[in-house]
Amino acid sequence: MDQTRIDARFAAVAGENRPALITFIMSGDPGYETGLQILKALPAAGADIIELGMPFSDPMADGVAIQLAGQRALRAGMRLGRVLDMVAEFRRDDTETPIVLMGYYNPIYSFGVERFLGAAKDAGVDGLIVVDLPPEEDDELCIPALAAGLNFIRLTTPTTDSKRLQTVLRNTSGFVYYVSMTGVTGAAITGFAAVGEAVGRIKRETDLPVAVGFGIKTPDDAARIGRDADGVVVGSALVSAIGDSLLDGAPTENTVSSACALVRALAEGVSRARA
Repeated sequence: MDQTRIDARFAAVAGENRPALITFIMSGDPGYETGLQILKALPAAGADIIELGMPFSDPMADGVAIQLAGQRALRAGMRLGRVLDMVAEFRRDDTETPIVLMGYYNPIYSFGVERFLGAAKDAGVDGLIVVDLPPEEDDELCIPALAAGLNFIRLTTPTTDSKRLQTVLRNTSGFVYYVSMTGVTGAAITGFAAVGEAVGRIKRETDLPVAVGFGIKTPDDAARIGRDADGVVVGSALVSAIGDSLLDGAPTENTVSSACALVRALAEGVSRARA
């Protein structure tokens, strides 16, 4: 596979001696237009890579904040086709910021794998994280995605042993996503040293960048995780900031600015991770 936007962005931030800030939002939360405004504003606020959630009715790995965001998006009419529309609109103004779609396989399967991969590539998607497709199912989506020129990013966790890690890494590209704890999104990190040790173990097995997500809520968290990780992923805290800005589920004048303020603070955190 030729160098992707994800590869280029990690190389660029490494040249700045800092980790990448990877931000997650749910596409179409709390509605298409506001969601698009937030998406377009994230790079200027400091997001290096954007994970864009694909709303799904049964998000088994997600905590309350992201579940609620998905419900808001679904109520607003967001479906997979509209997610791709949003990426295409984003790409009209931004051809450099990597976009990774994150979610579950069911919406992709229902859309049609071949149709989805073609549409995703045309829209300007760079990579996929599909949390409920294990490596044993690589022929289902991973291999076709790689053939289509999309990075396929895998999750690894504290319970992933060395033998399993080799299986997880086999067809991974773009970066490795280390989940800092067991459980669902939204909890808080307690063992920063253990996370650093885990990142080191993964990096001994792969040349891919290693990003850490789950539990990173503050600029200080981002700075501490960024000492060891190549990327710092923030999702629940950002989705919660969006949710807290709403009035009866509808956007307010503070919705976009609340998201951007948090991202700017997190960007400051990653900037001093290795100072």
